[in-house]
Amino acid sequence: MARQRPGGTLPGWPATGMIALIAAVLAAPLATLFPGYATLRERAFDGLLDHTRPTLPQDRITVVDIDRAALARIGPWPWSRDKLATLVAAVARAKPSVIALDVLIAGDDDKSPAALARRLAALTGDDVLRDKSRTMPDGDPLLAAALDAVPVILGLGLDPETAGPRLPTTLVLIRGKPELPALWQAPGAIGPPLALAAAGSGLGVLALPADGDGRVRRVPLIAATPPHLLPGLATEAARTALGAGSMLVSAEPRALRIGDRTLPLGPDAMLRLRPPASEMWAARVVPALDVLDTGPATARLAGRIVFIGSSAPELGGLRVSAEGRLGPSVQMHADATAQILAGDVPLRSSLTATFETVAAWLAAMAAVLLGMRRAPLYGALATAAIAVTWLLLSRGVAAGDGTLLDPILVPLVAGLGFAVSALTTSARARKREAALRARFSQHLSPAVVARIAAEPDLLKLEGETREVTALFTDIEGFTAMVERSDAKAIVGLLDRYFEGAIDIVVKHGGMVDKLVGDAIHALFNAPLDLDGHPRHAIACAQELLAFTETFRADPTADAHGFGRTRIGIETGRAVVGDVGSGHKLDYTAHGDAINTAARLEAANKELGSSICVGPGAAAQAAPGTLRPLALLYVRGRSEKVAVWEPWPREYAERDRAAYLAASDLAAKDPRAAADAFAALAAKLPSDAVLPRTAARLRVS
Repeated sequence: MARQRPGGTLPGWPATGMIALIAAVLAAPLATLFPGYATLRERAFDGLLDHTRPTLPQDRITVVDIDRAALARIGPWPWSRDKLATLVAAVARAKPSVIALDVLIAGDDDKSPAALARRLAALTGDDVLRDKSRTMPDGDPLLAAALDAVPVILGLGLDPETAGPRLPTTLVLIRGKPELPALWQAPGAIGPPLALAAAGSGLGVLALPADGDGRVRRVPLIAATPPHLLPGLATEAARTALGAGSMLVSAEPRALRIGDRTLPLGPDAMLRLRPPASEMWAARVVPALDVLDTGPATARLAGRIVFIGSSAPELGGLRVSAEGRLGPSVQMHADATAQILAGDVPLRSSLTATFETVAAWLAAMAAVLLGMRRAPLYGALATAAIAVTWLLLSRGVAAGDGTLLDPILVPLVAGLGFAVSALTTSARARKREAALRARFSQHLSPAVVARIAAEPDLLKLEGETREVTALFTDIEGFTAMVERSDAKAIVGLLDRYFEGAIDIVVKHGGMVDKLVGDAIHALFNAPLDLDGHPRHAIACAQELLAFTETFRADPTADAHGFGRTRIGIETGRAVVGDVGSGHKLDYTAHGDAINTAARLEAANKELGSSICVGPGAAAQAAPGTLRPLALLYVRGRSEKVAVWEPWPREYAERDRAAYLAASDLAAKDPRAAADAFAALAAKLPSDAVLPRTAARLRVS
């Protein structure tokens, strides 16, 4: 018999490697096409960005929050322009460097007192009312005056349907022909009246795009209403704070220049946000009422970039952040501004995908070789090391220049390459094992064949001492049945009987040690470990008993007077291993537990039971599953041993209680116990143990 060197290459490994390598190489591009892969990768990026967070200039940014308390005092949203002007003016008095409004102001004012009076005068023709309207609070002029006090950035909404009028946005210059194939575009934009737009210092896009999982991970640095480029709200806030008059988009390298900041641009001109830190959001908030009341918190506005927005659901400004929780959009714009000022632009460059694919292919080839040439455990550990190395590299470059390497692709492809290679190699090994089984199954027990097939270098198994549970069966009256029946019929019956019984033993994790005449000798917890082996053996015995009773009812078996099966079970230490020559090995066990199980099987005849469980196995049985049978002298032991049996199925709880009471009484008053067992036998005539126990107690 040819032998394989440990860790050597199986025959036919080039074909194995080619199959595994093709599968792994194809996995690299195909994985990215899987519908859920993009979301999985984005969440992995979230993890990288969360754990590689640089120090951002948060002390330069404050958020004035129009919260529910402000709505309760000032009035429900939307506020009239004069109310909004009051808040902007209050913020402006604190002398911030710039104010950015995360509020869309569209169209002329129609809610301030002056606007309402003008509308009513137009409807009624009342000139007096028209004159009075000139002295009433007028929203747009009040807001325009507030916008003149400090630089203020107003919000723009993108209109997906209508082009609309051109608004006076900040000039965005272009150098070369920058390729922005995924640039966010819309036919038009919705913004404030021209008078307000002129009074402000800039206009920025408010909209925040969500990914496929509904989470906002990106803020537009620039968007477009062709042919014009529009800055985002955060971009405009940063530009104004830096004192830049315009912005520049260049083609080589593709980047956005704002003042002295140069930000690399991706194909979509979006800024990837880092997952928000809850404590950072809370620390930068000043409630709107504190500002209106000129509270001490207004000192935190001086010289800062101040965003005005809302955490109240009524304003519709809540979005799902990268970490999956609802948060105000104004905080996301503030985060984006902090990243712009810090030059923190996580990005996937044009070479990133190519580098990932090449790395995935190399990892796949390494994993394929590991799957073919190493034991599964070592190969799996080495493949895991490749995956961990890639994860550390992904984290390192993210912490360095913000490059986002896909942390999933290389481990996925390497794992697939190893799995396909290992499975293909395993299939070849199984084919070899099948040849071994075909060669030796005529000579060895199935358990020994399985072990030799798994370890072909071991043609003789070494002995060992281990705890085993032995199960012995015997057919009652078999010798008499043989004498009165045809030999061919007996062999046929035994074949059917053994086939069913052996299947049950194997099903419960046991090993058929040998068949001796009509008896089965089985071992549990040998040659391999089997947790809870006494319980497996007892469950096996119960199923064997049910099977054999059904088998006895078969017309052919009944015609031959096929007897009931008796079973003995015991647990203990035993010496197990191969016995015999190299041509005929017999894996068997030797020890007191083996001998006791054989004698307990025979004790069933005296006790009237079908399953007799020794004290070693009973001690490890599930609580409440066995009933005491008797104290017996077993050959080879000087003292009596307690034996047990699984409770019959027909026993109700009160029957069990009566049986246990009678059993406890046996040591004190054998005759009274005999009467109790006899009374119970009258109630449960199918239980042969009861009359035998009563009779035995009467002669004790």
